[in-house]
Amino acid sequence: MNEYRMLSTSGILGYGYAEESLKIGMSWEPHLIGCDGGSTDPGPYYLGAGKSFVSRLSAKRDLRLMLQAAVAAKIPCIIGTAGGAGGAPHLQDTAALVREIAREEGLSFRMALIHSEQSKPSLEERVRLGQTRPLAKMNSLDAETINRAERIVGMMGPEPFNKALDGGAQVILAGRSSDPAQWAGPAIRAGIPPAVAWYAGKMLECGAEPSVPKEPDNIFIRAREDHLVCEPPNPIRRSTPLAVANFALHENSSPIHHTEPGGLLDTSACLFEAISDRAVKVSGMTWTPAEQYTVKLEGVERAGYRAITVCGTRDPVLIGQIDSYLETHREKVRVKAASFGVPPEDYTMVVRTYGKDGVMAAWEPVKAITSHELGFVIEVVGRTQDIANAVLAMARTSMLHADFPGRLCKEGNMAFPFSPSDIELGPMFRFSIFHVVAPRDPYEMFPIEYETV
Repeated sequence: MNEYRMLSTSGILGYGYAEESLKIGMSWEPHLIGCDGGSTDPGPYYLGAGKSFVSRLSAKRDLRLMLQAAVAAKIPCIIGTAGGAGGAPHLQDTAALVREIAREEGLSFRMALIHSEQSKPSLEERVRLGQTRPLAKMNSLDAETINRAERIVGMMGPEPFNKALDGGAQVILAGRSSDPAQWAGPAIRAGIPPAVAWYAGKMLECGAEPSVPKEPDNIFIRAREDHLVCEPPNPIRRSTPLAVANFALHENSSPIHHTEPGGLLDTSACLFEAISDRAVKVSGMTWTPAEQYTVKLEGVERAGYRAITVCGTRDPVLIGQIDSYLETHREKVRVKAASFGVPPEDYTMVVRTYGKDGVMAAWEPVKAITSHELGFVIEVVGRTQDIANAVLAMARTSMLHADFPGRLCKEGNMAFPFSPSDIELGPMFRFSIFHVVAPRDPYEMFPIEYETV
């Protein structure tokens, strides 16, 4: 194709978008409509718990409009990293949502589910064969780490999406995938060069982010032989050279080198040109194929059980000595917990002080407290939920009633906005696997199943 047109509805399925944007975008005759479904940004909990970080109601609303539009226009609809984290429960929950919408709206189509959750025995075999290596500061992957993991997913590239399209799928739900891959794949399949296709994917992955004002909404890309054009359908938004160039810095360790499955996207020579007051032409990107195809692994393990409470004070005497007060508070909790038979190694406690250094902690450069009030989030992570709950109750009581020099208030030191004050959050997870694996081909880790909906 000389031009391949793609419409992204939002940065995450369930974030919402203007229905009028979708109507305008569909009037521009896209070849593909889609939306990224997830991210690691909300942290490890959702992968471990098998839950989504958006509501089912909002995801269903967004998906209903997309499916209706895709079926009416007879074009593919693709959701990447389904359900927020792309594990097996996330994929199945999204598939159930699609079937439900199809029944309610009388829609029919061929659907593909691309699985990305990895079996532990298969990964152990890859470790034995020396096919894995760590990312960042992780240790080498081993069988113990694999078996401790609650869930492990592989991040697919564009190839499984194209295989699903070749298999006749109109609706594709994918497990964990590289955010741009769901767009880059179909564009490459249509004949667009990889450099432009991957850059188009970067622009589409977060919806209307390459425009102003920023808000979850649609973005439209026209991918061509040596450039692309980025434009938001919503008339209240504009893509500008600054907005588009700024978004190209998004979520990468390098502002110009973007490592993706199968190669490297280089944006160092990109040129951003306004072709109207709402659209930007981008050219100059290059793509270098990798010598070895690799797939990123993401895995989480259970780190304990969490409980929190929220409180605040505007007592100036207490605020003036808050550091020493919190130090005394931590020691009181340690002693009291030990008296109840809970040793320090069975829990950790963190007190975040908002109005002082609650956001940046030790990295906070402003040391003086200028606020007239402070807010506290007390978090306890225990070996069991009972331990977390018990230690948090001790911490809450100590925070509320402990004495301090110059204290005038003889009742509670803190104001608690909620009753119950103690909030049980359940299992806590941490990322334990950030590694890459070298598969035999881009497809073997991502089986596809088809169904007629």
